[in-house]
Amino acid sequence: MKKWKVKMLLFLLFPLTASLQAMSEDLPSSVKITKIWDSAKHNAFTDLISFNGNYYCSFREGSGHVPGTDGNVRILKSSDAENWKSVALLKKEGIDLRDPKLSVTPDGRLMVIIGGSVYKDGKLLGREPQVSFSDKSGEQFSNPEKVIIDPEIASWGDWIWRVTWYKGAGYAIDYQIGPEERRGPTAMYLVKTTDGKKFEKVSKIEVDGFPNESTVRLDKKGTMYVLIRRELEDKMGVWAHSKPPYTQWNFKKLDFRLGGPNFVFLNNKKIVLGTRMYEPDVYTGIHIGTKKGDFREVIHLPSGKDNSYPGLVVEKDRLLVSYYSSHEDKAAIYIAEIPLQALDVK
Repeated sequence: MKKWKVKMLLFLLFPLTASLQAMSEDLPSSVKITKIWDSAKHNAFTDLISFNGNYYCSFREGSGHVPGTDGNVRILKSSDAENWKSVALLKKEGIDLRDPKLSVTPDGRLMVIIGGSVYKDGKLLGREPQVSFSDKSGEQFSNPEKVIIDPEIASWGDWIWRVTWYKGAGYAIDYQIGPEERRGPTAMYLVKTTDGKKFEKVSKIEVDGFPNESTVRLDKKGTMYVLIRRELEDKMGVWAHSKPPYTQWNFKKLDFRLGGPNFVFLNNKKIVLGTRMYEPDVYTGIHIGTKKGDFREVIHLPSGKDNSYPGLVVEKDRLLVSYYSSHEDKAAIYIAEIPLQALDVK
């Protein structure tokens, strides 16, 4: 595949501003917040992963939250989660690239699954998910290419939001939106892939309330859990789980809304969840919960206005969170370093 030639730039830490320090007063003193990027007019929709001893942070660069065709994907790399350099800027003519999510393929490459809004003469014609792969070093990334959706379910508006690998297969939710957005028909499917390029239907997930952004994870026993955002009716998030072959689903409605939802397993019993919160203000919150879907907020990250979409990496003694926020006026990318002790895990 043709590789993007990317100029390598090293970006050092940005000092915390007075406003960020003020918002951090309620944080435990052990929590460290760092702004790592704000080069574009709008920097948003992050993800974070550990790969080959380094950290990778992906996000969208554009002129605004939903400006049309100008969305590109930036990927940063760091050996210490403090000093970051750009290793890729992914572009595709006529496609607004959105919400890049990172995973590691079974053959040891980084995979970036990307939402693709297709435009012509400023008109939205549909949505076609895109994918890019790194080489084994994590320094070069392929041009984004359109993924192939099972023809049984392929639609005008497919959006594969995040891929999680388990025993050689990658699982994800394909949430489908028609030209009328919230006013039109929607559908949600569990899909799987073995190569990251072709996705086949596993099952349909029946959730009302305009279900959309969803994260899939599997525990060590192969039970699948899905965190689902809803944007109509009561708008509360949904926690779903299923056992192999993932065709029968159990659901629990949460008591809070979701935005850019993500979660990871902290240990065999506990889960860390990150999402946009809506009450009393809009901000990025970190929760601790269980596989039963019982969650409580433990960290209110410095954030506001247009924000959230956290990436989560759990290490031996800390949680790293990437997220974006506009509380300093411009949508920028931040990293939170949170000692596990500060999460008040009970």
